[in-house]
Amino acid sequence: MTPRPPTAAGIDLRIDPGLRPEALRPLFARFGRLHLPGFLAGDGAGRLHAGLAAGAPWRKAFLHGGAHYEPTLAEYEAISDGQRQALDQAIWREARDGFAYRFDSWKVSDDVEAGRRTGAAAEAAYDFLNGDAFLNFIRILTNEPRAAYCDAQATRYGPGDFLTRHSDAQPGKHRLFAYVLNLTPGWRADWGGVLAFPDEDGHLAEGYSPAFNALNLFRVPQDHAVTAVAPFAGGERLSITGWVRARG
Repeated sequence: MTPRPPTAAGIDLRIDPGLRPEALRPLFARFGRLHLPGFLAGDGAGRLHAGLAAGAPWRKAFLHGGAHYEPTLAEYEAISDGQRQALDQAIWREARDGFAYRFDSWKVSDDVEAGRRTGAAAEAAYDFLNGDAFLNFIRILTNEPRAAYCDAQATRYGPGDFLTRHSDAQPGKHRLFAYVLNLTPGWRADWGGVLAFPDEDGHLAEGYSPAFNALNLFRVPQDHAVTAVAPFAGGERLSITGWVRARG
């Protein structure tokens, strides 16, 4: 048998063969979302975590005054402590009653699709997510043949970072499903960073702790949020996230 070639950065990413998408399809059809623990076989998740933990071209992504900002970390850290505190207070005020967010981001898709590959581990995730094995898994699981490609963003949530309630609905983006591949070992639910699904009564219908090597998948549009990471969290909430899309 010819061995399967490794993906970028020498990382061979494979779905655990014990996960059967045809068996999971009724659950996804009923609830429109799933938490799949142990998604990657072998040491793939560990190598992706190690790559992100070792460093990435992070930018500080936040919404302020209705505008999206994405300065480099050097630019963000160059402002004074007083300016940063004032900015945080303004972001939190906006988050109280509306849509807001703050976390570190690296848009892996933008770099890969512009030809700016460096051999980083996250590039292997982009290749895997756009490969036949993953896309066919999603098509079978969701019974959605239009699933054609994925974008990919690495995210890092530290203390105080959050993403308030929203649905991911954007006309013209052709988003079918959102996914989160969780990459932080040993995360505890009481550290925050929970992918939360509120119901119409304002209660949490369901919440997924970012368990290591778990894939979260849910239908778009669907209201969800990422709860704020606690100041006592014992690590950074690392993930690869994005959308499974149809062709326009």
